[in-house]
Amino acid sequence: PKRKIRSPADVHSLLYPKMREQKKEKLTALFLDTKNQIPREEVISIGTLNANIVNPSEVFTSALLESSASVILAHNHPSGDPTPSKEDIAVTEKLIEGGKLLGRDVLDHVIIGDGRYVSLKDEGLVR
Repeated sequence: PKRKIRSPADVHSLLYPKMREQKKEKLTALFLDTKNQIPREEVISIGTLNANIVNPSEVFTSALLESSASVILAHNHPSGDPTPSKEDIAVTEKLIEGGKLLGRDVLDHVIIGDGRYVSLKDEGLVR
């Protein structure tokens, strides 16, 4: 059975074990169907200790091929502090706009730190 995402806590519990020991930023996309189930999870990019280059075409090519209804993004902060940077917010806004053009909603961007997380949607940064 496919795992269903109901909240940012679900994203954290799914991805934290895979991201907690990472020494570089890793951006993962969860591609969701119309029932918010995950038919596919994909690492989109791996960056450096404190930065990651994200190309929207890499996110949305997979979303379109998978026929996903929506996407949730998540990445880790190797420092352990999940506070979003200005760059995190700017990239998220760019991906939201790209998703709108392609008919794929970006539902959230969850930043995973050391035992905690920040949801940009819960922070009011994803509309």
